[in-house]
This record gives sequence, structure tokens and C-alpha cells, in this order.
Amino acid sequence: MAKCSQCSKEIDKPVISIAGSIIGDEYIDSYYFCSACQVYTKEGLHDRFCGEESSSTGGPLTKAEGDAKVKLIKRCPTPWDKRCHCPVHKKYFGPSLD
Repeated sequence: MAKCSQCSKEIDKPVISIAGSIIGDEYIDSYYFCSACQVYTKEGLHDRFCGEESSSTGGPLTKAEGDAKVKLIKRCPTPWDKRCHCPVHKKYFGPSLD
């Protein structure tokens, strides 16, 4: 559950999430859509191999920006697989994937 970065309304579940592993750390980005504001909020989780887990919230992202991220991530059949090296994961996370 996340709060809209614009109006603070609670949003039950993300539209989509993607996970990637970089230098042994797991990164999970989730995109939440607020139907009231018509914007996306991005929640990022960083699970450190050696250290504490942290999270951050970003946004608001316009509907067009968020829809583009959702469209990209949906092209991967296993966005939850942090070890996936498909073109989508490479484009999203860049060349640093483990």
C-alpha cells in the first residue's frame, strides 16, 4: 500500500512492479495510480545485501509518464524476477544488472 504523492490518498495495490539485482542488492520499483488525481506514484525498495533495507517514494508522475513505464514493464513476462536480463530489464535498470 502506498500514498498518492499528490493528494496522499491510500492506494491498495500497485499497477505493476519490477525487480532487478545490482551488485547483489535488490531493487523493486512499484507504480501506483491514483484515480482521483490521475497521476502515478513510484515506490522504490532497496534491499541491501550488506545493510539495511530502505524505501523511497517519488512522483507525482503524469499519466503519460506512468503509462509509458507500465507499458515498458508489461513487455517482460517475469518483471518480478530480479535475475532477468531481458531487453526490458536492461532498458529499465541499465547496464549494471548482475
